[in-house]
Amino acid sequence: MKHIYSQEEIDKILLRFKNNNTFICAFLTACYTGMRTGEVFALTWDDIDLENKIIKINKTVYSKIKDDKGRWFLGTTKTNDSCREVFICDTLYKILSNYKEKQKLLKKKYGRKYKKYELEPIKNEYGKINEYKIVEGKYKNLKSVEMVFTKNNGLYVGTDIIKYPFKIIHNELRIKNCRFYDLRGSYATKILRNGAEIRDVADILGHSRIETTENYYISSSDETRKEANDMLEEIMKSDVIDEIMNY
Repeated sequence: MKHIYSQEEIDKILLRFKNNNTFICAFLTACYTGMRTGEVFALTWDDIDLENKIIKINKTVYSKIKDDKGRWFLGTTKTNDSCREVFICDTLYKILSNYKEKQKLLKKKYGRKYKKYELEPIKNEYGKINEYKIVEGKYKNLKSVEMVFTKNNGLYVGTDIIKYPFKIIHNELRIKNCRFYDLRGSYATKILRNGAEIRDVADILGHSRIETTENYYISSSDETRKEANDMLEEIMKSDVIDEIMNY
């Protein structure tokens, strides 16, 4: 069941995890862009153009059976339309910039103990590279990569990094049945309710069909129904109605 985050819930989560820089930054990146979970945690710093305030979305992360090199892989996005660019708003720009600076300080703090990663190309049965394995930086012939969302020592654990925070969200904060992925639907619902064009929202989410956005990412809740009702009340304000109401 889809969960639409209220602003009160978002604020509660942010206050609870204000000292967890990685979770906060990942959470707000999803809040402000509507990216899929796998797309958020596949981000490398090469994908984030802070100067032009753009995020390039061109891959997703997923796990497979673990071996001595790890278990996280980068592959293509869900569809061709999923490859896209999204704009970084001023708030997210500050959040990402601050996070990047903190990460630089952590690299200095840990020095050689800071984890580094490379991408190992994986070929399919036809000899074509169709995915990359994220491996620790021990292989000089591989391309180095800077994953955005890591632990303080640089350790990359993919989407596992949100498991513990969500246990706290469910059990301590008592926000039940919510997932990280639900930030995507919350994003779509909120900006559509505030006047965004559905074609623009579909493009931002990486949907080729507007129907997908309409059917799966626009949700109704007590809060949104009340907002809609309040909106009509505002539209219909008039002196005559005020007079009748007070008659």
